[in-house]
Formats: sequence, structure tokens, C-alpha cells
Amino acid sequence: MSRLENKRWFTGSGYILTLEEISNKISEHLKNNKKIFIGSDSFTTKKKVCFATAVCILSERKGGKYYFYKESAPTNQYVVLSVRITEEVRRSIELAEHFIENHNISPDMIELHLDVSPLSAKNRTSKFSEMLKGYVQGYGLSYKLKPNAWASQSVADRHSK
Repeated sequence: MSRLENKRWFTGSGYILTLEEISNKISEHLKNNKKIFIGSDSFTTKKKVCFATAVCILSERKGGKYYFYKESAPTNQYVVLSVRITEEVRRSIELAEHFIENHNISPDMIELHLDVSPLSAKNRTSKFSEMLKGYVQGYGLSYKLKPNAWASQSVADRHSK
């Protein structure tokens, strides 16, 4: 059993599902040649960092659905911003790899949404964007950065707090 299968997964409405049930729903979605979108975000307090990772599916005229898990870690492990942002991306890649390896989903059908700004934006996370883009591309995956990274910036963000 993979590390991800041991997590408590939820629907956007708060219902608990297994990762296998989610994988089956995603496989059905992919039969229509539609992509899935994966994003992670984190929120730091004095005692802990809460990470949330979401996988989202969009359907024409039906809106979208998403599934997520969240997990906390001690703040002292993620004091440095680059370490925390890299961990967010690692979690998204881990989920993408799960779908690729265990459910025969093509990397072309997965898009990662990174909660970082492009280099040109000159924000706090901008200086990490080139490194993280390369990290994702090394796995053969496509990506979006802010402001187009809605799976991390909106969906995962909602559950990291």
C-alpha cells in the first residue's frame, strides 16, 4: 500500500473516499480525453505547517469536482520558504506519479499547478519558479504558475488553512 493510500481523502463536499475510489472516478473522466489538475498548498502557524493536495477534474456543462487530503508537519521542518514550496511541488508530483504508475494514466493528461509566481513577477516565490518548473518537467509533466495555477492557488489553498 502506498503512502498516499493511507491518507484520509475527501471530496470537495467533505465526504470520505479511498484513493482507489478517486482513481476510478478519474479514470472514467479521462475516457473523455480530459486532463486532471493537481495542486498543493501550505499554511504555516507557529506550531505546524498544514499541507493540502488536491486533484481536480473539469467537465463541460457539469462544472468540476475535486478530491484532497491534508497533512500537518512541525513548523521547524519548513522554516525556509524554498523547502516548504519544494515540498508542495513534491507532494503534487507524488500524486501524479501514483496515477501514472498504478492506473496507467499518461503524463500528458496531468497538469500540475504550482503555487509560485513567474520570475518576471518578482514576488517572494518567483526566485524558485525556474527550479520548480525544471523539477516538474523532469517527470515529463506539464505545469501552470500563478495566476493560472488555480488547483493550488484556490482549491488546495482552501483546505490548507
